[in-house]
Amino acid sequence: MNKTVVGVIGGVVVIAAGVALYANSNKSTTKQDTQKAASSSSNLSGKVLALGSTALQPLAEQVATSFQQKNPGVTVTVQGGGSGAGLSQVASGSAQIGNSDVFAEEKSGVDASKLQDHKVAVVGIAPVVNSDVQVSNLSKTQLRDIFTGKITNWKDVGGKDEKIVVINRATGSGTRAVFEKNVLDGQNAVQATEQDSNGTVQKIVSTTPGAISYLAFAYLDASGIKALNVDKVTPDTKNVEDNAWPIWAYEHMYTKGDATGATKAFLDYFTTKDVQKTLVPKLGYIGLTDMKVTRDASGKVTKN
Repeated sequence: MNKTVVGVIGGVVVIAAGVALYANSNKSTTKQDTQKAASSSSNLSGKVLALGSTALQPLAEQVATSFQQKNPGVTVTVQGGGSGAGLSQVASGSAQIGNSDVFAEEKSGVDASKLQDHKVAVVGIAPVVNSDVQVSNLSKTQLRDIFTGKITNWKDVGGKDEKIVVINRATGSGTRAVFEKNVLDGQNAVQATEQDSNGTVQKIVSTTPGAISYLAFAYLDASGIKALNVDKVTPDTKNVEDNAWPIWAYEHMYTKGDATGATKAFLDYFTTKDVQKTLVPKLGYIGLTDMKVTRDASGKVTKN
């Protein structure tokens, strides 16, 4: 019997397993057949490295664990690093999958024509503050003015007399790109402390009085922080589904060309009903079939 081992080394989730006897190399296998095979124990084998977006990381880790349990001959490694790193690493062939919160077409220096987009979920992004901040709602204009440095004290937006401490994401972060595209309207963000991941931002905001930043929905359930409404709209999945909450993005898993073998099976498994209707909402993401709108790389939103 194969034995599955799941471990965390230096923030990297590594899922290892026993070696399978042979790989399924039937090239005529349909997507439906592949999904069926991925949902039950099989003789599939191989190694998959998926890295990039930290907004997608919690979901990718859970799906990888579930996929591994059903396919013990596959080794899946999930890493963070940011959307920019994910796109550059998959483009260079250093990873099988590049996780990204943005379309490859939106990233300079990336030849999107050589990458295949696999959308696997939708992520909402919300402004968050330290729990000591006595503000629960901001207008989009106020939010933009805070992140561009025009407003520097919470008393100017209805809070107590307290300095606003802006925590931003690092250049290359897909979460940052999504937030700035939807909030800053082309203006430059104020110089501020920058962090590489949602997890780090979550910890800093929760321990820094007066702090504000933004996080993927999957990171909102933590002590010491609270999410803010924007223009009196609550950041929740239902409001993302119809674009009432516009700060959201697709979670992309890019491959260099068409996915094959274990990589293809893993991506197919991501879009199965079991994953989309169970794991995806459980972890705070939105399933692709639940969206009532579609957004393209230019930002144009259309109703489904």
